[in-house]
Amino acid sequence: MELYSGHITKLIDELAALPGIGNKTAQRLAFHLINMPADRVNRLAAAITEAKANVQYCKECYTLTDRDVCPVCANHNRNHKLIMVVENTRDLAAYEKTGKYEGVYHVLHGAISPMIGIGPGDIKLKELVERLQGEVEEVIIATNSSLEGETTAMYISKLIKPTGIRVTRIASGVPVGGDLEYIDEVTLLRALEGRIEI
Repeated sequence: MELYSGHITKLIDELAALPGIGNKTAQRLAFHLINMPADRVNRLAAAITEAKANVQYCKECYTLTDRDVCPVCANHNRNHKLIMVVENTRDLAAYEKTGKYEGVYHVLHGAISPMIGIGPGDIKLKELVERLQGEVEEVIIATNSSLEGETTAMYISKLIKPTGIRVTRIASGVPVGGDLEYIDEVTLLRALEGRIEI
């Protein structure tokens, strides 16, 4: 039996399909949206539509941006010889919050996970190798401390080592199984400063 009208049910279903949103939260959000003034709902809908239409990969680091080159890569004060490899844009944002990292990034958009069929060709590794043709001195691997993150780190290390470029891994301080986007800035900074050669 349908509890709500078709439009409400459809809205709840669409919201519940978002990551981290359960059915009860979807219901609360749906009723909140329905009760919002029409102009705010229109601004929210326009922001979603515009983001979807205009956000793309940065041509250098592959983070999400609405420009050809993201603000980090476009900043000439950043050290472009130092590249930190992260799994996703949220991890990049977590390190940027520390305000201490002065290099640039490379966003993989995933991690190697043979169990679910994600191989090296399914993430932005080829693009990373192409970037290493420039004047890169060090690659910091800042993938998550999960099985997939560690597998990806070892794969990248073996890929880069023969080039002579220094390869380091962020140090402990980031708990095993922890996702970078949820870790506080102090812990992230300690992990960055205590990185080790791999």
